[in-house]
Amino acid sequence: MPGPATHLDPQDAAFPRRLRALGARSPGLHVRGTMVEPTRAVAIVGSRAATVEACRAAHALATHAAERGVQVVSGGALGVDGAAHRGALAGGGHTVVVLATGLDIIYPDRHRGLFAAIEAAGGALVTAYPAGTPPRPGHFVRRNEIIAALADVVVVVSASAGSGALYTARAAVRLGRTVAATPGTPGAQLLLAAGASAVASADDLDAVLAGHHRAPTRPAPSDTGRRLLAALARAGRPLTADQLADDAELGLGVGALAALLCELETDGWIIPIPGGAYLGAL
Repeated sequence: MPGPATHLDPQDAAFPRRLRALGARSPGLHVRGTMVEPTRAVAIVGSRAATVEACRAAHALATHAAERGVQVVSGGALGVDGAAHRGALAGGGHTVVVLATGLDIIYPDRHRGLFAAIEAAGGALVTAYPAGTPPRPGHFVRRNEIIAALADVVVVVSASAGSGALYTARAAVRLGRTVAATPGTPGAQLLLAAGASAVASADDLDAVLAGHHRAPTRPAPSDTGRRLLAALARAGRPLTADQLADDAELGLGVGALAALLCELETDGWIIPIPGGAYLGAL
C-alpha cells in the first residue's frame, strides 16, 4: 500500500534546496516516500519510445550514479525514464519520480509496480499537483522544469527533435544546470551541437558530475538570425515558417527565411518539431 503523502511549502526547512532555484515559481510540493537532500543529483531523461539500446544505456548510467551515492531524478515515463529509475534501484541508490499528475493517479499505469518499489526502497514520488489531478499536456512542461531544478546535471539519453526531454534541457540551461547528452538521436545531436557535454559512458558521467564539460562551439548567429531568435522568444511558443514570414519585425521573404532557418538549424540554434514549426534551442 502507498504511504501517506506530505506537503512541503517553499518556506519549509525540508523543502528541496535545489528547487529554490525556481524563485517565485517554486511550487508547493506533494511528496510520497522519503525525500532527501543529496550531495549530488543527476536527471536522466529521454524518449518514451526509446530503443532497447537507449534504455540499457539509461539503466547503466543510473546504476553507476546510484552506486556512487548520486541521486537519480526522472519523470517516471515509459522508455528512458523508467529505465533510469530501475537502474537507480539496481544500484541501491535514491531515486525521485517527478509526476505530472496528483500522487493518487498512477501514470503510466504500467509503472504502478515500479513506483511502489521506488517508495519501498526509500525513494520518493513528488508532484506540484494536488490529488485528483489528471495528466494534461501543460503539466508535463512544469514537471520537466522541476526535474531540471532538482538535478545538478541533466543527461538526455535519447530524444527526437521534438522530444519533451529538450524542454527539460532548456529549463536546465535557464537554471544554470549542466546539460549533457548521449550521442546518436536527433534531439541529442542538437544538444551536442549547442554545446552539451557528450555522455556515452560511466566515465563520461563521472567527468560531467565533476564539472568537466566543454563550452558551446556553435557559431554566433547573424544579425538577422538574432532577430529571428528574438521573434521565437517573443512568441513563447513554436512558430511555423509561415508565421515567421508574417512577422513584420523580421521582414524576410520566403527564400531568405528558408535559407536562414536551414542555417540556424544546422548551427544548433533552432529545433524543428512536428507540424513544420520551429523552437528556439538552448
